[in-house]
Amino acid sequence: MVPEKNISMLISKKDEVHLVLSDVEPSIAAELSDFFTFEVPGFKFMPAYRSRMWDGKIRLFNIHTGEIYVGLLPYIEEYLQNSNVKFELEKGVVSKRPISRKNVEGFVESLKPTLGGKRISLRDYQVDAVAHAIASNRALLISPTASGKSLIIYSLVRYYHIKKLKTLILVPTTSLVEQMTKDFKDYGYDKEICKIYSGQPVFDSDITITTWQSFSKAPKNVMESFEVVFGDEAHLFKANVLKGILEKMKNTAIRFGTTGTLDGTEVHRLQLEGLFGPVKKVTTTADLMEDGTIANLDIDILILKHKKVKLPTYQEEMDYLVSND
Repeated sequence: MVPEKNISMLISKKDEVHLVLSDVEPSIAAELSDFFTFEVPGFKFMPAYRSRMWDGKIRLFNIHTGEIYVGLLPYIEEYLQNSNVKFELEKGVVSKRPISRKNVEGFVESLKPTLGGKRISLRDYQVDAVAHAIASNRALLISPTASGKSLIIYSLVRYYHIKKLKTLILVPTTSLVEQMTKDFKDYGYDKEICKIYSGQPVFDSDITITTWQSFSKAPKNVMESFEVVFGDEAHLFKANVLKGILEKMKNTAIRFGTTGTLDGTEVHRLQLEGLFGPVKKVTTTADLMEDGTIANLDIDILILKHKKVKLPTYQEEMDYLVSND
């Protein structure tokens, strides 16, 4: 058993982006710094590393200021508990609050969503995802293709709309701006949605849907005016642009990222979790197949064997491949 360290760290909020860890013993600070430091995949080929201006690592904990992303709070708590380090949370720093799933189920039913003019109901895992998000205020929801991700987003947006919270939805492309707007209207939302991208008029609205490229140019006061933010298809966002936007949204306490997949690297996942919140797996493709929501998938692997041929150029190799019966 790890001996308890006679220290009581204070975890407080600097803003809605960063926590501050105070009264940290130097040895604990060094341990935390190591724990939240990761090598960037492919860093050896990057110009900054090759010119020796950067060591190829991302440090999510600033050892000098004690700052770390709010979304990483569960990891910090788990690490400190496992290391037997005493700590206390300042009032207002909480990971989760209790909420009744039954109440959430009643709320989503009251929305009476439609699709193609017909009433639809949320599936159990969609209701669970909405309840988890409301209880946490921050989450990175992993929801695969055909799982009804846009209906989860719509239900959450309507929940915060009733509470009169100004909401922003960031998407990677202009086609997704139009698709999300269309989905909301199909589900039954009849108010005007502000769409921000090239050529679209900008006006004040309860709900704004925009590409992250367009919103990255927005003034600071506009970014700080939103109380809820969604990052749809979060895995497609360029890390520096997403980081720039969400770090400027210092007053936005309610944050959700949604995606069907992550790229498998720990640093990418933890950056997204830090900016949005901890990962919550909504459902899996295997479960959707088992429930009959999507068709079963069969994979046939075809291996072609042919003689090895030495071809001196890439073009000759391509010509050989495409012309060989």
